[in-house]
Amino acid sequence: MSTVSGELWIAVDDYLVEKLIEPDPILEAALEASEAAGLPAIQVTPLQGKMLHLFARMIGARRILEIGTLGGYSTIWMARALPPEGRLITLEFLPKHAAIARENLTRAGLMDRVEVREGPALHTLAKLPEEGTAPFDLIFIDADKENNAAYLDWALRFSHSGTIIVTDNVVRQGKVIDPNSTEPMVQGTRRFFDAVSVEPRVSATAIQTVGGKTYDGFALLRVI
Repeated sequence: MSTVSGELWIAVDDYLVEKLIEPDPILEAALEASEAAGLPAIQVTPLQGKMLHLFARMIGARRILEIGTLGGYSTIWMARALPPEGRLITLEFLPKHAAIARENLTRAGLMDRVEVREGPALHTLAKLPEEGTAPFDLIFIDADKENNAAYLDWALRFSHSGTIIVTDNVVRQGKVIDPNSTEPMVQGTRRFFDAVSVEPRVSATAIQTVGGKTYDGFALLRVI
């Protein structure tokens, strides 16, 4: 079996970005601001951001929930797919990250439809029912992987028939298949798949990916 290197994966990513993603000063500034603030470079790639944007456009999303904001890069991609009256709620644990995200979203002119909420996502999610929160059309889960199964449970509470749920980083460089792994993120991902596998309310698949984020993958669920 032949092998390919991470350098080749990145080179192909760069080629595809050049061909498919138009230069965007707002998105580039968001990445630069995040890097300057010392945020970890774990945001989605441009190709993945465009994929989320297209998912939102495909389903005509008007309400989006994002669990895990970081610097708001993926938030910008998804919020741009919303109509002017649309709304995106994004949840971020760290105040520093939330502040950078707000700056990036303000620069993008999207704060009229985006709300950044700070604090542990499980606590923030638990408050939404008290507000009478309407279901979301698209939910993107990209936070602490240890809680992915719990995030799935909340996502289903806030879904309707046809809601799309995307969960990032579910392959963990192949470690997801190791039942003896001691890594909390791997075990959290395995609990997520255990929950999905017996959940009658969703139809699901998962895709392995390579590229700028090395070897990983995402799960795609549609609520029945």
